[in-house]
Amino acid sequence: MAGLPRLARRRFLLGSAAIVGGVAFGALVTRGDAEAPPGLAGAAGGEGVVLNPWLVIGADGITVITPRAEMGQGIHTTLAALVAEELEVPLERVRAVHGPAAAAYVNTTVLSAGLPFAEYENGRVHALARGAMAFGGRFLGLQITGGSTSTIDAFERMRTAGAAARETLLAAAAERLGTDSGALRAEGGEVVAPDGTRIPYAELAEAAARIEPPRSPRLKPASEWRQLGRPLPRVDMLAKATGTARYGIDARLPDMLYAAVRTNPRLGGEMLGFDAGAALGLPGVERVVDLGDGVGVIATSTWRAFRAITAVEIEWGPAPYPADDAGLDAAIVAAFDTDPDSALRDEGDVDAAIAAAREGAGQGAGKSGTLVEAEYRVPWLAHAALEPMNATAWLRDDGAGGRRLEIVSGHQAPTSARDRAAKLAGLDPGAVEVDVPFLGGGFGRRVESDVTDQAVRLALEVPGRPVKLTWTREEDMRHDFYRPAVVARLAGVAGPDGPLALSADVSGASVYVQQLTRSVGFAAPGPDKMLVEGAFDQPYRIGSYRVRGHVPDLAVPVGTWRSVGHSQNGFFHECFLDELIEARGLDPVAVRLDLMDGVHGASSGCVEAVAAMAEAAGAPGEGRARGVAFVHSFGSPTAMIVEVSGDAAAGVRLERVWAAIDVGTALDPANVEAQVVSGAVFGLSAAIHGEIGFADGQVVQGNFDDYPILRIDRTPPIEVRVLETNERLGGVGEPGVPPAAPALANAVSR
Repeated sequence: MAGLPRLARRRFLLGSAAIVGGVAFGALVTRGDAEAPPGLAGAAGGEGVVLNPWLVIGADGITVITPRAEMGQGIHTTLAALVAEELEVPLERVRAVHGPAAAAYVNTTVLSAGLPFAEYENGRVHALARGAMAFGGRFLGLQITGGSTSTIDAFERMRTAGAAARETLLAAAAERLGTDSGALRAEGGEVVAPDGTRIPYAELAEAAARIEPPRSPRLKPASEWRQLGRPLPRVDMLAKATGTARYGIDARLPDMLYAAVRTNPRLGGEMLGFDAGAALGLPGVERVVDLGDGVGVIATSTWRAFRAITAVEIEWGPAPYPADDAGLDAAIVAAFDTDPDSALRDEGDVDAAIAAAREGAGQGAGKSGTLVEAEYRVPWLAHAALEPMNATAWLRDDGAGGRRLEIVSGHQAPTSARDRAAKLAGLDPGAVEVDVPFLGGGFGRRVESDVTDQAVRLALEVPGRPVKLTWTREEDMRHDFYRPAVVARLAGVAGPDGPLALSADVSGASVYVQQLTRSVGFAAPGPDKMLVEGAFDQPYRIGSYRVRGHVPDLAVPVGTWRSVGHSQNGFFHECFLDELIEARGLDPVAVRLDLMDGVHGASSGCVEAVAAMAEAAGAPGEGRARGVAFVHSFGSPTAMIVEVSGDAAAGVRLERVWAAIDVGTALDPANVEAQVVSGAVFGLSAAIHGEIGFADGQVVQGNFDDYPILRIDRTPPIEVRVLETNERLGGVGEPGVPPAAPALANAVSR
């Protein structure tokens, strides 16, 4: 303990030396924010004047640096619009590009997802905690797209960048015209004088770059927005519609080589030996590389690399976990006999309420309520992005006697990829450049750096030549960081007006510990919120209410899967809540509203809205049923109703889906709607088709023939209502996923 104060003081001094603007409820400004990364104009696709890390103005137009990965969620459009709105320039005249891996683009919001309290709680203590996590995120330097935080994190920062640029451009024009900047206005990418003189931004950019920008420029209130708050034209749509959009798998560099890999299908197991003789004899094979836990082949085409990698004879060691589904399930269940990792919600006396109900049931009285008990299980799930994992690496001379490493990778955390690559190559991180093109799906999988690590190791074998590594679909499916299989044991007491008690114990591998250990080398001690999120943090008032998490000792690799713990816990919680409601023949919407009354208005508003949407469509016809579910996740309450037809014998058909989400401020209502539709399809697809199984320590599924996804002909009409009453800006990319499976299950069970 003697060293603790010195360490704390040292960290404080390092921090305060870097702080320019200070910390206030999560707003942290450092020098890194004000300084644009070197070579930013070139990274933006041409020459131009860099006004700040988010904005480059040149003769060829205006480029907004959007430092979050575009994986189909429309984030480049929304972030570019934040700048364009304040800069007074139409969005269609802005080019949006992903910025380089740099400290300026740190995500200060993402760490707050780990705070052990419900996201709808918004008191002073909660705000201070979020600010502290933002401070920590700053100095960890996490440039990451994830946790539905991109817009939340950028909302103030990128608007401020646009407003500051606007003010400096006005100041530059005032100097040129010999007038006061207050007499000028910005309009349509130009500064306009009272006499009608118009000066394009491009003519003012150099002078503006020499002016000290204001630290707190005036931000336009929502009432003055001309673009934000309305459906926006997607800045990536033309390229994607014409097939000219560039993804990582499209990388083309001079004198390129191509690669494929095979690593132990018993995940985390050793490679005992290999024979590459047959592979080396095939046409176009340049090299076979020992990767330690597997083998890589470098060849003159991807097809030749694929063919050669299958010709390598490899002896694999055993898996470091139970070899089949039965053994894995047993390990998960066994964790219930261990002390809980967390009890983030423990109100009233759950054990007494359940004991009283059990005793009352035994006496036939039922005075203490109806006891309901259940065990739910969900399987391992793969990310299954349509673009298989890939990365390109190129170790080359820098022209000054040193070496540079260039990486092309659709990565959700480019600074992490950069730092790991630098370590592998023995370079300073400043000598590593990460180019992030579009991602053909991410869902949390591309926050991992395993494929970029492999590409770098292969490139080190052939310095001077770029190497593009592409995984086969089977390698991708069988070497994922899966959503964990989880078991939930639930018990509750149903009273005449609704649930009186609810207990949920969940057991599953820790995404939090595994992913943080992989990315930063350690996981901070404390309760694993990810394991129980979606259950402990819902805005329901129940007299006795307990949620506990248990962590089995399992080495199956797990990672963040779209909506993380909310995906399974929303299912457990909402399905069991329906069981409690159904046990007393009550209305599932009315009971949910009663439980939410006085807890969180935006949440109850979503339930009311989705119920009204379904009611407006008329009562379900003969042979049809509807199920409702609600999950508050990533700052956005979301309610969903699913209508189905058929039965268990004849088969169930999806008929219609209604959803309501409250994001606080809908910066692009059309894109919010699109993301909720996307989340619903993702969640329904996993509920209907998704399952990863293990045999002999290996993943059984290998492609979309045995891991199918929901096709368009089986996708029902989905109607979305976007609400704006929430007191904080909420996330959008993930909240549509969690309520889909329980709404479907609740419909099927009726």
